[in-house]
Amino acid sequence: MKRHWQKIITLTLAIAMILSLAACGGSTATTAAPAATTTAAAAGGGETSAAAAGFDWKQQDGSKLRVMFNQHPYAEAIIQKIPDFTALTGIEVEYSLTPEENYFDKVTTALNSKSGDPDIFMTGAYQVWEYAPAGYVEDLSTYINDAGKTSPDYDFADFYPGIVGSLQWDLVAGHKTGSGPQWALPLGFEMYSLAYNKTVFADLGLTPPKTMEELKALLPKLKEFNGPGSYALAIRGSRNWATIHPGYMTTYASYGAQDFVVEGNKLVSKVNSPEAVAMTDEWVQMIKDGGAPSWSSYTWYQAGADLGAGKAAMLYDADCNGYFQNVEGASQEAGNIAWIPAPLPEGKSDIYSNMWTWAIAMNSSSKNKDAAWLFMQYFTSKEYTQWASVNAKVVDPARKSVFESADFQAVLDKAEGFAATFDAQIANTGIQFTPQPHFFETTTEWAATLQDIVGGKYKSTQEAMDALKKKMDDIVSDVEVG
Repeated sequence: MKRHWQKIITLTLAIAMILSLAACGGSTATTAAPAATTTAAAAGGGETSAAAAGFDWKQQDGSKLRVMFNQHPYAEAIIQKIPDFTALTGIEVEYSLTPEENYFDKVTTALNSKSGDPDIFMTGAYQVWEYAPAGYVEDLSTYINDAGKTSPDYDFADFYPGIVGSLQWDLVAGHKTGSGPQWALPLGFEMYSLAYNKTVFADLGLTPPKTMEELKALLPKLKEFNGPGSYALAIRGSRNWATIHPGYMTTYASYGAQDFVVEGNKLVSKVNSPEAVAMTDEWVQMIKDGGAPSWSSYTWYQAGADLGAGKAAMLYDADCNGYFQNVEGASQEAGNIAWIPAPLPEGKSDIYSNMWTWAIAMNSSSKNKDAAWLFMQYFTSKEYTQWASVNAKVVDPARKSVFESADFQAVLDKAEGFAATFDAQIANTGIQFTPQPHFFETTTEWAATLQDIVGGKYKSTQEAMDALKKKMDDIVSDVEVG
């Protein structure tokens, strides 16, 4: 995720006003939309019981759709199945595939034009907090609840509540996700846990940590475990919002800390609370004792690659980041990686993992909305998700039936501890941030402050977080709740 796209969203929204936007506060979000049901033959084509209920996959035969994809394994999986979708529905699909560093800039410009192109696009939950208030995305709730537009096999209730709920929001800054319109549908997601090199741990006689205290005690024991330059724990550190939302925010929420609260009709930052300061102080010490020598430049890619190369003994990041390194032939350490739940603070028993989801949304300016909805339900159906999870790279499917299926569990058998870690964390996995339109700016400031603390700019973590609070309060000063 690149930080600069957020500034472009802000600029384009401002221009639009003058002329007439990426690794839960509670445990699980509540699914607001009832369980209307996607096709029993979605992935393979053919007739279904849907026809008897008045639903017809051919209802938009002859339509054309334009879809904008971020370059990602989830997009590649969909592209493989577009011919099957066209055969089933008669709908032609044109698509673009854009690298992530340019993707959101391209999406924002296209949505701001209100031309209706694209009809459908990939997005994440955080982007919804800017796109939805701007009127860029269609509320999907009415489609889900329309028996003539949604197959009786769709089974909305099959989605994990916290995952599909992360894309529900009532448009009120400060209100948690999990209620309000359904702005997008999840293709897959990531939670944050600890991956470790089980061979290294076995050779050194070490036990994987269950708590933050145990994790900290391991760090000096793993220093240069594999020679000069090797280190204990890979985590993100770049001056970017994506540094805050994986392991850091998961630990932050598990400490009971909050980013913002609502006081009166304003958002007020709480990053300098006792819980926030204590957690950040531990995180900084962890970086100093066991992080990468060049931690401040680390993104998803560097952190995952170091685990795969045998340079890092552990990775606290997206579960799928380590998974991709463990696939046969993917890295030097493939087959040697295992998973455990995120380490807990002392005295805590619940892990509140933050999450990221790649999702698909409908352009509110689309001129082909009914056809777009057929595309969306096809590519979030049980059958397609099952195929994509077993045959492609949808490691964390958003549907419970798919994750629990025997075929997918057989895939996960090659990743020791992955399924058990998923089960241990899924109930409390959700968006831990407070929705607000300046999310990317405030979290990037947060990442910068974290770098400054590690670099010794401040006398104490408390001083640094006090300064961050003032910056964040200033950034959101124009946001009124309700």
